Amino acid sequence: MTVTKEESGQEGAADNGDMAGDGDAYVPSPRRIERERSKRARARRATSIAALSTLVTAVVLYLVVVSAPGWPRTKETFFNGQYAREALPKVLEGLWLNVRLLLVCGVAVLVLGMLIAIARTLRGPVFFPLRALAAAYTDFFRGLPLIINLMIVVLGVPALRLQGVTVDPVLLGGTALTLTYSAYVAEVFRAGIESVHPSQRAAARSLGLTNRQALRYVVLPQAVRRQVPPLLNDLVSLQKDTGLVSIGGAIDAVRAADIIVGRSLNYTPYIVAGLVFVALTIPMTRFTDWVTARMDRRRAQGGTL
Repeated sequence: MTVTKEESGQEGAADNGDMAGDGDAYVPSPRRIERERSKRARARRATSIAALSTLVTAVVLYLVVVSAPGWPRTKETFFNGQYAREALPKVLEGLWLNVRLLLVCGVAVLVLGMLIAIARTLRGPVFFPLRALAAAYTDFFRGLPLIINLMIVVLGVPALRLQGVTVDPVLLGGTALTLTYSAYVAEVFRAGIESVHPSQRAAARSLGLTNRQALRYVVLPQAVRRQVPPLLNDLVSLQKDTGLVSIGGAIDAVRAADIIVGRSLNYTPYIVAGLVFVALTIPMTRFTDWVTARMDRRRAQGGTL
């Protein structure tokens, strides 16, 4: 399409009317209006296609499942409404224990993980034993399966019959979770500390700060800010794994469901417990995604990390 010089001039004047006039209101050009209209139409079309494809996929999966030969028996065993209504109040009551474990263990994991990470990044030969111990700790507990760690702590510690040592499965289970997850979080913190450019520490030292002050006021704030997304991911995993404390007999959401299953031989309570954990995890997962996207946008714009 050919645009005459007069039309081009009129459009340019309309596009820049807010700068050319003295206080005149901005009036978008016809071409800009058409672009915005086309953009909205493409967005609506993409949304419609996504919704249609999702609906078709859901219908296909539903037909595949319900047409399976064993679906009636599976429905009765795993999706029984009567047992779901019976299990939900007890599962929610047990979930309160999982939430408390998440809060307490989450704080303990962050503190212990930070201390281990700092120990691994200490400089100088005098700190070699401390660095070696911290490295051995992270290597051992990152390699040891969490379920085995829980069994050792929850079942092994009471067998020692130590005076003054608790035998409460909740406390022992929380200790095992803290030991395992602090090793993972320590590596996250260490990666963040080592990602800070050495010039930051050197600049802090040149301003008269001691090594401890440089670490506290310059290095650690940047390291923690950069590692927020992976830290939140670890907390999401910790939230799910709090259900493993049930192996010691603690009545959490999983154990409450297990009691009903043992009495009824129907597995619907497990489905209820799983859905409750999913509902508890999704908000934190979405928050993690939002934080990650926000930090990516700030990084792309050259903002502070």
